[in-house]
Amino acid sequence: MTVEAVGSETKVIIFRLVNKEYAVPVQHVQSIEKVMPVTRVPRVASHIKGVVNLRGVVTPIVDLRTRFSLEEGKYDEDTRIIIVTYENKEVGLIVDSANDVLDLPEGSIGPQPNVVGSVEADFISGVAKLDRRLLILLHLNKVLENV
Repeated sequence: MTVEAVGSETKVIIFRLVNKEYAVPVQHVQSIEKVMPVTRVPRVASHIKGVVNLRGVVTPIVDLRTRFSLEEGKYDEDTRIIIVTYENKEVGLIVDSANDVLDLPEGSIGPQPNVVGSVEADFISGVAKLDRRLLILLHLNKVLENV
């Protein structure tokens, strides 16, 4: 995934999974929704929780904790579904919370770290260091593979 910069900054949506902060470029985010009932679909991958009817569009829902092989968590009032569009796919991503929108200076974005044995490493396009925060930039086409 290429991160499009506006000037020398990239606008991203920040969300949390377990105790890490992740980022997706804002141009791929359609909306952020509260958790809603999901209709299960038989014989799909375990990370696909099912589908929702969102404003007349049937949208598959992916639990990112399951997708990244992280511990499962309970949904609460902070849990959100981030609706993203990438290469004509519209998919909802269940996250622990959606925190904020940030402008990342171009110089703060670095390459993917060499993490050996991390399942989520396949889904990372890079990292951004911002003050004391470390933001993990998602590789959306990898995350949405087989959805």
